[in-house]
Amino acid sequence: MALLACAGLALMLASLHRVISQAPRLRPPETGDALIDTQLIVVVPAYNEADNIGELVTALLASQPPCRAWSLLVVDDESSDDTVALARQAAGEDPRFQLLAAGPRPSGERWVGKNWACDRAWQHLQQQGAAPEWLLFLDADLRPNADALPWALAEALSSSADLLSLAPQLRCGCLAEWLVQPIITSLLGLGFPIDRANDPDDSLAFAAGPFMLFRSAAYAAVGGHRAVAGVVVEDLALARAIKGAGLRLRYLLATDCLTLRMYRDLAALWEGWSKNWLLGLDGDVPRALAAGAFVVELFTLPWLLLPVGLAAWLLLGSPWLLLACGTAIALQLTLRLWSRQHFGLALTHWWLAGLGGLILGALAPVSVWRTLTGRGWTWRGRSLAP
Repeated sequence: MALLACAGLALMLASLHRVISQAPRLRPPETGDALIDTQLIVVVPAYNEADNIGELVTALLASQPPCRAWSLLVVDDESSDDTVALARQAAGEDPRFQLLAAGPRPSGERWVGKNWACDRAWQHLQQQGAAPEWLLFLDADLRPNADALPWALAEALSSSADLLSLAPQLRCGCLAEWLVQPIITSLLGLGFPIDRANDPDDSLAFAAGPFMLFRSAAYAAVGGHRAVAGVVVEDLALARAIKGAGLRLRYLLATDCLTLRMYRDLAALWEGWSKNWLLGLDGDVPRALAAGAFVVELFTLPWLLLPVGLAAWLLLGSPWLLLACGTAIALQLTLRLWSRQHFGLALTHWWLAGLGGLILGALAPVSVWRTLTGRGWTWRGRSLAP
């Protein structure tokens, strides 16, 4: 089992290096300083985002102009905290800022996650006759630097993208995040190869929900968020719809200009990943459970077997188990060093990877149970059950 962990970690490291070294990254445009002559509206759906909304609004309004005509639309999804007040305070009197109340979700219809707020933004823009050429959906926990918007829009135009999605650098602020998020980052890199996602002849599609820039005509053509109203993993569904319609999908790394902190504590992390684990693996129960076991095998078992190997060496004079466990743990450290170089993830708490593996191993069956039964299947306290 220790040797299997070594082999699995070595294969993961080699596969990630192959995928990420070839992955396209968001780069500065070559068009100079001239503003792009187009229209963009940035939409931020917000439900109880008091911890995030002020910082995001401030960052967006202070960023470099992405084009000649752009504005920011924050859609309040019936928040019960200070989201609205903090958004207004951050925007001040800036004329580019708008606030829209999404209103209650229609009875008899299933709307989950941010789909309702995003669709309300689109309907509002159409009713006002203000539908732009480009529509950018951002999550409130994203932090763009000053160049992110103009670089992204220039990339979308130069690549003729109908949907441009950017993968941000994950930020960790609590112990639970340091335990789990580095492992998740590696799994996503393996599960959704970027080169395949960008290949128009390959059916695999992937998008990062926190940053999705649509050409408005393409967004309308696939039905927008209304077409995925009851879909929990809506970013993946929209990416597949874009590709399925023969439209152009572009997925790039943008760890130099976007950061994302997804969860504030263990409870939020547990709710978030148990919401997505099974669906992210296409609802395949055996595959979801196997993925959880795979994580435990690679990241937890070497630490559990380490004292056994030490005892075997001291009492029996056999160093092989200790050597195998030590090699696996060294490979875990190598993986984190590689992640620090390519994703900006620090080495903080790397020696607790075994505990992170246990959390994900336990999360996999919980996700299967919650998704299939609807019991406890929530996001931010709102039920996702049909």
